[in-house]
Amino acid sequence: MSTTSEPQPGQIVHVGRQPLYNPAGDVVGYELLFRGAGTEVAASRRNAYATSQVIVNAFTEFGLPELVGDHMCFINLTREFIVGELALPFEPGRVVLEILESVEMDDEVIAGVSRLVEQGYPIALDDFVFGLGHERLLGLASYVKIDVLDGDEDRITSVVRACRKYPDIKLVAEKVETTEHIMLAHELGFELLQGYALSRTQVVSIATLAPSRLRRLELLGALTGPEADVDHIVSIVTSDPALTFRVLRATNAASGGLNRRVSSVHQAVVMLGGQRIREWVTLMLVSDIAEASDAHLSTAMARARLCQTIASRLDASADSAFIAGLLWGISDVLGVPVVDLVGRLPLADDVTEALVNGSGGLGEVLSLVRAYEGADATALSQLKVSPADLAKAYLSAVGWSVRTVQGVLGPPASRPGASDNVPTPA
Repeated sequence: MSTTSEPQPGQIVHVGRQPLYNPAGDVVGYELLFRGAGTEVAASRRNAYATSQVIVNAFTEFGLPELVGDHMCFINLTREFIVGELALPFEPGRVVLEILESVEMDDEVIAGVSRLVEQGYPIALDDFVFGLGHERLLGLASYVKIDVLDGDEDRITSVVRACRKYPDIKLVAEKVETTEHIMLAHELGFELLQGYALSRTQVVSIATLAPSRLRRLELLGALTGPEADVDHIVSIVTSDPALTFRVLRATNAASGGLNRRVSSVHQAVVMLGGQRIREWVTLMLVSDIAEASDAHLSTAMARARLCQTIASRLDASADSAFIAGLLWGISDVLGVPVVDLVGRLPLADDVTEALVNGSGGLGEVLSLVRAYEGADATALSQLKVSPADLAKAYLSAVGWSVRTVQGVLGPPASRPGASDNVPTPA
């Protein structure tokens, strides 16, 4: 993760991360916040779009272990998520769901919060004050966050006493910005503290490649049919490099901490299940992120397709070869070392070894494609597939990749600024 590096072709996504401390000064969690740019010091949006961006980026771009380590994290929820209009695509566990003070309390919201608590999600009440109706949630909350910025000790003490009637609640002093605020929080027995006196929000950034909006819509349609066809779903996912990457990352969120490994998109789709994929895709659509250029998508797709085509001639799995080739292409698009990329994915050992060390049958596939793309005659002469067969397979892969990308995004002429460059054979 970096806060300074410029992206290669693709884009940079951001998440704000502010620590929460216990009274001893140890970091025990992080609140994850929307940031539209690396230079933002405050959230420019606090709506369903912002929450969707935070969830998608945290789980499928950074990965929670990389973002918060072993700590819990707090994520703000808007009404759409509370009442079930937008589904949470991750299981209960390490995420505390914050109910914003701006959410208007009504019976539908109360029922939604009750349902989330029954499912096992811990709830925090953000910027809690009496009189807005949020006191109706005190019996459901695990955390209550109280603003101490104004230093009104009588008000703060009164809220603390009222909350202490609920023994399961932990109190969080937020907007702790002075030494006096810290002393007051300690005097009143707050279990957690958060604010600029302890640590400012850090904006963490990472290079990414976004799935196309149209392909996400197509996938959503395939998932909402009466009988979802797994093979059709896999074909849609594998036609978009970024969608493939995110589905793989989402398997981490679905694994519940188990060390599950996948060697194909089909395995990842089966592991997630149609409902979970539909929830992730819905959030991706809400997040509305821009696409990469045609040329970069086509190059990554052609490389993956070529690996898939020649895999059987080298006694390697075609599905695994496709995913290895695609991840190699994505690493080039993002401008990040492939070893850093695969470290964030639940890949089978043979796929990882092929990408990192070039070993095994998959490694031989990648070496062959690399030699062909680099026009390395010496390397090609030592490999098992003839240059003529490779040229035929490459041209077929390029044609497939161009048709696939244009099928997703439409012809270049219909998209202002779109490039019609395509990969050329070596």
